[in-house]
Amino acid sequence: MESPLLQIHQSLNAKLGDFAGWAMPLEYPAPVGGGTLTEHEAVRTNAGLFDVSHLGKIEIYGTGAKEWLNSILTNDLNKILPGQAQYSMLCNEAGGVIDDLIVYRKSDTDLFLIPNASNTSSVFEILKAQAPAAIEVKNLHQQYGVIALQGPSSVAALKEIGIESNMDYMQFVNTSIDNCPVILCRTGYTGELGFEIIPSWQDAQKVWDKLIAVVEKLNGCACGLGARDVLRTEMGYPLHGHELSLQISPVEAGASWAVGWKKESFRGKKVLTEQKENGSKLKLKVILAKDRGIPRKEMQVKDQSGKVIGVVTSGTFSPSLKKGIGLALINSEVSKGDQVVIDIRGADSPFEVVSLPFVESKVR
Repeated sequence: MESPLLQIHQSLNAKLGDFAGWAMPLEYPAPVGGGTLTEHEAVRTNAGLFDVSHLGKIEIYGTGAKEWLNSILTNDLNKILPGQAQYSMLCNEAGGVIDDLIVYRKSDTDLFLIPNASNTSSVFEILKAQAPAAIEVKNLHQQYGVIALQGPSSVAALKEIGIESNMDYMQFVNTSIDNCPVILCRTGYTGELGFEIIPSWQDAQKVWDKLIAVVEKLNGCACGLGARDVLRTEMGYPLHGHELSLQISPVEAGASWAVGWKKESFRGKKVLTEQKENGSKLKLKVILAKDRGIPRKEMQVKDQSGKVIGVVTSGTFSPSLKKGIGLALINSEVSKGDQVVIDIRGADSPFEVVSLPFVESKVR
């Protein structure tokens, strides 16, 4: 699959990677980006522009659409108003996470979903199969692009092109960039103040060109998905297939805040409620290296005696902390301040269990 911006990435000599069958930029060479570390720094200090058009797009509309979707997804759509977005999850009846996604509540009869690229077909097929006759579910994966503008200079960048963005976190509006209609949402996946911009597939290149010009003017740059992954790990944001999966529930992943426990129904409620009330054997924990070790996914986590107590779900070098950081599914009895060990290339590396985020959140 090809992003509507693929030709731009190729012209900039971006290093491309496969994301759920989509050729997407991992990083850009200097002077465009300068690699993952430089792109990470741009987002933390100025602004970065990401192509995330591989993300899915699904529209649900019809009489009773909001109520019906609310009976399926974990979070409570009644907590937000039209013009607001919400993080939620679609679970199976065993409590496993089929996908985590963002729901845009346009109205009670019109909702827009942004699932992960690899799970879009599954989410669409499940919703389509369960939708009552009055509700239409459409897969619009290749009808819209998604561009993420992230960093402390994001508001200034939008102001440069005539958009006043005095918006609350997770609020969205319809506006235009270079005469192209877009949805502008105050959200992102980096922990910095930022926005996600949704143009039509046909307008994506024009919108990107307008945005990258002002981003570069403000000493920002184009950023690849390598930097995005490091940024989200520093915040402890989950990634499906890592911290959330068919085998890892919202309770185990520490995502109970995105579950509307008082709702009458949602998929997986019975199992998730039992986990919440009785506790789960494993829980997502946050680990910080005490030496130069860098944890990686699927590395085993051991206690001080050498007993295996969990597994790393995401790990990287944090440019902000200059240390290795990780998210790990560990025995739930392990607490903040406890010491754990990870075997890294045959040597035991010590880590401390700490609290999130690794880096101060600035999304609000």
